[in-house]
Amino acid sequence: MSPPPRPRRYGWVAVLCLAVLGALLPSGVARAGDAAVRGGRLDWGIKASFQSYVTGPIAGGSYTLTGGAATVGESQFRFHSATGTYDGDSGAFGAAFSGGVRFTGHRTDAGEYQLDLTVANPRVRILGSTGTLYADVTGKAKGTGAVTTSRQVPFASLSLGGIDMRGGGTSVVLNNLPATLTAEGARSFAGYYTAGTALDPVSLSADVAAVPPSSPPKPTPKASGTPQRTSGPAGRIQDGAVDWGVRRTFREYVTGDIARGGWTLSAGAQDGGALFRFPDGSGTYADGDLTAAFTGVLRFTGAHGLDLRLSAVRVTVADGRGTLHADVRGPQYAARKVALVTFTAKGLKVSDGLVRLTEAPTRLTAAGARAFGGMYRTGTAMDPVSLAVALTAGADLPALPDLGSSASPTPERARVTERPARTAGPVAGASHDDGLPVLPLTFLTGLLLIAAAALAYAVRTRRTRTPAGRTED
Repeated sequence: MSPPPRPRRYGWVAVLCLAVLGALLPSGVARAGDAAVRGGRLDWGIKASFQSYVTGPIAGGSYTLTGGAATVGESQFRFHSATGTYDGDSGAFGAAFSGGVRFTGHRTDAGEYQLDLTVANPRVRILGSTGTLYADVTGKAKGTGAVTTSRQVPFASLSLGGIDMRGGGTSVVLNNLPATLTAEGARSFAGYYTAGTALDPVSLSADVAAVPPSSPPKPTPKASGTPQRTSGPAGRIQDGAVDWGVRRTFREYVTGDIARGGWTLSAGAQDGGALFRFPDGSGTYADGDLTAAFTGVLRFTGAHGLDLRLSAVRVTVADGRGTLHADVRGPQYAARKVALVTFTAKGLKVSDGLVRLTEAPTRLTAAGARAFGGMYRTGTAMDPVSLAVALTAGADLPALPDLGSSASPTPERARVTERPARTAGPVAGASHDDGLPVLPLTFLTGLLLIAAAALAYAVRTRRTRTPAGRTED
C-alpha cells in the first residue's frame, strides 16, 4: 500500500491564509457586532422659519414642550433618552428619542387653534451614506381642520456627507446633518411645506455600550412570611422625587445674550434637560393628601446681578391643591419655605406602591413673584411639576431624562460647523498606535474566503492530475 500523499506543494496556500490574516488583522481586533444605544440626545429645530411664523404677529401662537423635551440655543429642541442599536461593522445605526413639541397658532374667537401641529418621539435610522428621521406627528389640515395622527412617519431624509459610520467606540456623535422634508413628512406637516423643502439640520449624541451575553432568567424566589404591601390608602414615604424646570423662558434668559449665565446643581439635584430633579423624598401620604421634603440645591447665576438659589424643596397636597415650596436666597430677597407655585392635584392615588402626578400645570404665587425679583407677575404660568413618591421599598421611580455623556448639562448656543462631524470610534483606514490600518471585518473575511477557495481549488486540481497509485515526491 502506498503511503498517504504529503501535502508539500499546496501547503503554501494554507500558510498564505494565516499570513494574510495575521498581517492584516491587528491584535485585539474583534467583531464589533450590534451594540446597545443607551442614553443620548437629539437637537433639532424642525424648521426655524416655521417657528418664527408660529410665534410671529401673523399666527400669534406659541409652542409647548412635552415628555421632557427641552430647548437648546435660540431655535433648537432637545429630545432625550436615546435607545437603540449600533453595528460597528456595517455602520448601521438606529436610535429613538423621547419628548415632543406642539405648535399652536391662529386662535379663533371660539378659543380653538387653526394651526395645531405636534412632532414627537423622533427616531433616526442610518444605513450607508443616508439616513431617515421618523416622528410621531399630529396635525390639523389647513382649510378643512381635519386632525390626523400618524406614528413614526418617515419625516425627513438625512445626508451624511461622506461620513463613514463603520468602526466602534463608546459614542456616536453627528453634528448638523442636512435634513430634507419627505413626501410623507409634507403630508403630515399639514401642507405647510412641499416635499424637498430644506429643514433645520439634525445633531445627535448617543452613548454606546456592548451588549452583555444573554443568560437564562433567574427563577423567581417564592415569597415567605408576610408579603410586602404594594399599595394602600396611607403610608410613610420610602423614596421620592419632584421634577420642575422652573420656567423655560427663564432658563433661556439665563443662558442667553443678556444674562450670559448658567446654573449649577448640588446636594444631589439632577439635570434632566427640560427639568431639574430634587430626589430623596421623605414624608407622609394619606387619603390623597401629601407632605414631602426633597434634597438638592439649584443655583442660577449670570450678569446684571443674577444669583438665585433654591433649596429645601417641599411639596404639599391638601384637598386636591398642591404647592411647591423652597428656601430662596437672592440678592434682594431671601426667605424660607416660600410657596413658589401652586397646581391642581386631584385624585392622587396609590398604584404599584407609587403616588404619581405627571406634568401638572403650575401658577406663580405672589411670594414666588417676589422670589424672582418681579420678573414675572403673580399667576404667571410656570413649568409643570411632576411628582413621584414610593410608599414601598420595591417601587421604582420614573427614570430621569437621559441626555448621554456627550451632552453639556447646561444647554448652550448651537455651534454651527462647516462640515458635519462624527465620532463613532475608529474609522476604516484610520491608524492605531501600532501604525496598522483598521480594515473592515467584511474585507478581512473576504480575503480569508478567497484564500480558502484557492486552497480548495489547489487540492482538487492536484488530485485530478495525480495518477492513481502514485504519490508526490
